[in-house]
Amino acid sequence: MKAKKAVKWISSTAFIVVSLFLLQKLLMPKYVSDVVEGGLIAEYYEEEKDHDVVFIGDCEVYENFSPKVLWEDYGINSYIRGSAQQLIWQSYYLLEDTLRYEKPDVVIFNVLAMQYDRPQREAYNRMTLEGMKWSLSKVRSIKASMTEDESFSDYVFPILRYHSRWSEIGAEDFAYMFRREKVSHNGYYMRVDVKPAENVPEGKILADYRFGENAYDYLDRMTKLCAENDIQLILVKAPSLYPYWYDEWEEQMEEYAEKNGLLYINFLELTQETGLDFSQDTYDGGLHLNLSGAEKITAYLGQILREEAGLQDRRGEQALAESWQEKIALYEDARAEQEKEKQDSEL
Repeated sequence: MKAKKAVKWISSTAFIVVSLFLLQKLLMPKYVSDVVEGGLIAEYYEEEKDHDVVFIGDCEVYENFSPKVLWEDYGINSYIRGSAQQLIWQSYYLLEDTLRYEKPDVVIFNVLAMQYDRPQREAYNRMTLEGMKWSLSKVRSIKASMTEDESFSDYVFPILRYHSRWSEIGAEDFAYMFRREKVSHNGYYMRVDVKPAENVPEGKILADYRFGENAYDYLDRMTKLCAENDIQLILVKAPSLYPYWYDEWEEQMEEYAEKNGLLYINFLELTQETGLDFSQDTYDGGLHLNLSGAEKITAYLGQILREEAGLQDRRGEQALAESWQEKIALYEDARAEQEKEKQDSEL
């Protein structure tokens, strides 16, 4: 009798656990056709971990740089670990997480995140944190990122957060319970449409232009972690016209880079050198670049990586070249599909 009761208890417990697991899988956002940026972080784990360059940062990396160009023009193998409004401590812990799998020669961090010194919004937190695999880095990132209204247990058991999504459940939620469609090209989110930059607002006057202590603390940690692992850290400011990049912010980044012996590239000051045309190279009025803009500044960056970082051309490596041949085919197919959709919408 005791054995039967034990078996019954174990079976009932297993049924409840499996049911909750399946419900959680069903209710969690899938980030396939809506807010696709939420699927970016998880895609890294499906890749072969042999990158020369890893980008970390917010939308100013995953919408403005194209790893395909770095490979095709320079033989540099790269990946973008970007996510929407990625805060600097999230970037740091993503770097920690990356070093569990590989050690790139170069890490590129976009400095716009320095403007945030405290947690911001749960929705953006989840688009970065939920895609990370569990590790101490993820735990620390969650704790550093939570707003006052958030609970750590909601990240451990997302069903506690998403139980109210019943009314939003659709066919997509069932189709992608256990699989995801890739939404990026080595972390790059492609857009080919065009919306010229017009009437870009000037920056508002700030009470204090100094970046916060917490932001500087994590930038110091990032600098130290790269140095300890013999990784060259490069700081960049992507050429987005908005959010506004203040001269006072620029001075601080220039000073930090000089003090710590880092290369800092502000693409806002290189529009002539890169050939950027904000009447053609942005899809949302200057916030982000479209495909033509991203390919222009990436081609310029590749030359810097070759000359300043000494990265070698790896196009002669057969396995890697074959992998990139497949990636480029998918990239060009996506380009053609978006171009067709753009033309159809203009008819």
